[in-house]
Amino acid sequence: MAMLPLRAFMVLVGISALCSVALGTRRGNVALDQRGHRHRHPGHLSLHRHRQRAGKEGQVLHRSKRGWVWNQFFVIEEYTGPDSVLVGRLHSDVDSGVGNIKYILSGEGAGTIFVIDDKTGNIHATKTLDREEQAQYTLTAQAVNRDTNKPLEPPSEFIVKVQDINDNPPEFLHGPYYARVPEMSNVGTSVMQVTATDADDPTYGNSARLVYSILQGQPYFSVEPQTGIIRTALPNMDREARQEYDVLIQAKDMGGHMGGLSGTTQVKITLTDVNDNPPKFPQSVYPMSVSEDKVPGEEVGRLKAKDPDLGDNGMVNYRLIDGDGLGMFEMSTDSETREAVIKLKKHVDFETKRSYTLKVEGSNPYIDPQYIAWGPYKDEATIKISVEDADEPPAFVAPSYTFEVAENAPEGTQVGRVHAKDTDVANNPVRYMIPLYTDIEQFFSVNADDGMILTTRPLDREAQPWHNISVSATEIGGHHQDTKVRVNIKVKDVNDNPPEFATNNEVLMCETVMPGKVIETVSAVDKDEMAHRQHFTFSLAPEVTHNHNFSVKDNRDSTASIYVLRKGFLRATQDVYYLPIEINDNGFPAMSSTNTLTIRVCSCDSRDTILSCNVEPYVLPAGLSTGALIAILACIVILLAIVVLFVALRRQKKEPLIVFEEEDIRENIITYDDEGGGEEDTEAFDIATLQNPDGANGFLPRKDIKPELQFPLRPGAGHTAANSVDVDDFIKSRIAEADGDPTAPPYDSIQIYGYEGRGSLAGSLSSLESVTTESDLDYDYLQSWGPRFKKLADLYGTKDCYMDDDDDDEDS
Repeated sequence: MAMLPLRAFMVLVGISALCSVALGTRRGNVALDQRGHRHRHPGHLSLHRHRQRAGKEGQVLHRSKRGWVWNQFFVIEEYTGPDSVLVGRLHSDVDSGVGNIKYILSGEGAGTIFVIDDKTGNIHATKTLDREEQAQYTLTAQAVNRDTNKPLEPPSEFIVKVQDINDNPPEFLHGPYYARVPEMSNVGTSVMQVTATDADDPTYGNSARLVYSILQGQPYFSVEPQTGIIRTALPNMDREARQEYDVLIQAKDMGGHMGGLSGTTQVKITLTDVNDNPPKFPQSVYPMSVSEDKVPGEEVGRLKAKDPDLGDNGMVNYRLIDGDGLGMFEMSTDSETREAVIKLKKHVDFETKRSYTLKVEGSNPYIDPQYIAWGPYKDEATIKISVEDADEPPAFVAPSYTFEVAENAPEGTQVGRVHAKDTDVANNPVRYMIPLYTDIEQFFSVNADDGMILTTRPLDREAQPWHNISVSATEIGGHHQDTKVRVNIKVKDVNDNPPEFATNNEVLMCETVMPGKVIETVSAVDKDEMAHRQHFTFSLAPEVTHNHNFSVKDNRDSTASIYVLRKGFLRATQDVYYLPIEINDNGFPAMSSTNTLTIRVCSCDSRDTILSCNVEPYVLPAGLSTGALIAILACIVILLAIVVLFVALRRQKKEPLIVFEEEDIRENIITYDDEGGGEEDTEAFDIATLQNPDGANGFLPRKDIKPELQFPLRPGAGHTAANSVDVDDFIKSRIAEADGDPTAPPYDSIQIYGYEGRGSLAGSLSSLESVTTESDLDYDYLQSWGPRFKKLADLYGTKDCYMDDDDDDEDS
């Protein structure tokens, strides 16, 4: 009886679930018309609890009945109705319906998203759910006593699944895309694959089933609907015609049916280059010109074949393949501009040939075998080069000249002729000259009109066997251009120098030499060139042919042997013998000379080893021993050192012979910028008697007070100056007094009188003090000092007159 209601509950709940599914399907269908949501496939889950009933021992155990029965609940996402969605209902078999059971819900979203009626067990969703955020929720249900809150059933888990709808469009996560494909690719060549993603549930309905299509880029490209692979759709797409394409790809869900959501992406496709174009010269004939005065290596012209391909595919190599100018011109390639550069290889001559033709080929070095049938990948062009006339310098008929002239030839002897001509059409005359720097000593001259080279003086082969000069030919008229040619002149030898001994060494002979012994073998040299089979012959000079001491034997090989004819040579009797020998060179004309051979008699030992060849005197002069000579030299060196030291000391500054005390400082220079005071300005210095004549008598005035006249004048000192006819006598007397003073320094010095003022023995000549102070001195004696003191006499001698005039003025 108890199981029947449970089954009936299950059926009821199943029917409720089916109704919920039907409702969801209906809602889904309604939403499908608006947003394309997918169908849902609900399922159910039955959870139960086992109870064990314990009996006494031996009692049979029965299977426990189910305590909880419910389905797996479903909630449609994005529901926006006015009421909350009923998710399902929980019911326990212990619930008698009197309200003593309380249902509790816990887990994910309990109390916020999902709420439960604690009396009925109905679960509602209070918020809109999004499957893409969370696809399912796990909750726990429990039945407790409402009064005591004691669990009546153990807690059990169940799942609430969020049912998907089509609410997310496809997206290309890595767009925009960039792709490259070679030009001229076959139809269907894969370019790249694009992939879109859909956040909807791919396992439920068609919400995530995508279909690709191309919206922009036809008819050049296509896309596979299921895979998103982009392929070429047209053959022979040429990069040179168009390089880039913008393709728009769309991905649509719901299998591409109406109502599905879609997304697009941009794909930029670039055609890469292949070598599908041969090089082409823009012109078939290229005219160029070159002046005949250009030097080899200079550029004549440029040309370039065009190839629209890029990089190595567009590289062009050039070469000359034909033409009559292959030997005169050469070709290279400019690495930067990729142009063919025509350069001059040899000199061209307008008068010889005035035009040349060249055929040049331009070809691709890298050919793609896939497109070799599209060839040939080369092109040809013709170059016509015209030679332009230029005013050229004269040209010698030979690149250089070599002449010979005999030495000692008289002045004006013809050496040889050089010839140059003007190669231009005008054929102007040519003038010749020898540049001075090539013939500094001016041995030669050249005829300015015909190029004949002449000697200006006799030449000496022994001094200079070759002369290397240059001859310049200058065109008369035109631009006066000139050219030079090398002329080598060989001076031919003439036998004009006699032979002579090869060496002039003395011959050393022992006193004990035996007759017939060869004491020397002599040879000869000649400054002239020796002809073939020419040799020197030797013989005694006629004046010594019959001597009894030595003889000469010609060896017929340009050498001669000296023999001794006797014995008994003594150095004491004669130590040197002179043997004149005549040498003949047998040339043409023959030249001979007489050379003297010096033979010295020497003292030898028993083995004929020479001991001495000097003459030994019979009486040796008295001399000093070696030790004595060394001692004398040492003394001389010491004396010289003393003299040098003495001279060096004499050059030093002499010290004064009289030693003064430290206070006696004679050389003081006092610099100040104000005047007055006299000795008050020099109180810091004690210059002894030179400051004050009183010091000579041993009396030094005080420094802290102005000195007064404290002692009488020296007899005659004051009146001598006053009564003297000329002050010269006063000065001379002072000089004589200084010369006779034994304490005076032995050198010229300046005596400084630093004391000046009232009471000074020397008196003051200052006009400043004289006119401002009362003075009893009589200056009339200045009138007798001569014309040099006339000005002073006029100033001071008339003082009384001025004072009298002043008194008269006051009285009046």
